Amino acid sequence: MRLRVFWPITLVAAALVGLLAYGVVSKGTDTTLDDAVAKGKRPEAPLAALPWLSQSGSGSLADYKGKVVVLNVWASWCDPCRDELPLLQRTHEKIESQGGMVLGIDTQDASDKAIAFLKESKATFPSLRDRDREYGRSFGVSGYPETFLIDRSGRVAALRRFPVTQEWLDEHLPKLLAEKA
Repeated sequence: MRLRVFWPITLVAAALVGLLAYGVVSKGTDTTLDDAVAKGKRPEAPLAALPWLSQSGSGSLADYKGKVVVLNVWASWCDPCRDELPLLQRTHEKIESQGGMVLGIDTQDASDKAIAFLKESKATFPSLRDRDREYGRSFGVSGYPETFLIDRSGRVAALRRFPVTQEWLDEHLPKLLAEKA
């Protein structure tokens, strides 16, 4: 009798697990950008007007053409994002005089929590808000944090799908900062 009652539940659960697995496998992560950068290409960085996190109005990566931009996609609830923030702030301060900057893209966050996170961390670099994650998807973002180095012409020159390290920044930033637009 017991077996007869639970088999429909087991069947439904198995079907749901199968659908979930199919959805994950069929959608996958878009690696187009990764593949292009790995081949030495510099694809145009996606542009979109996004709302500022801490002020009214909107901004875009296009506003910073002519600068080297360390574009960092983050969220306040993400522990690795919290861990890398001091390095990003130091980087912002270091490269500002060389025509570079850090630009944050806050995603999947309540605005008040994100603003509090930046204040608590004493981060001074600007951040935009990607409310629906659509902008991050245009970069192939699938986790947090992810960082993209944008050259002075607005092209993706390097990317990191994990927290940044000083070594990674040292490997890529000096060459980009030395380039002319």
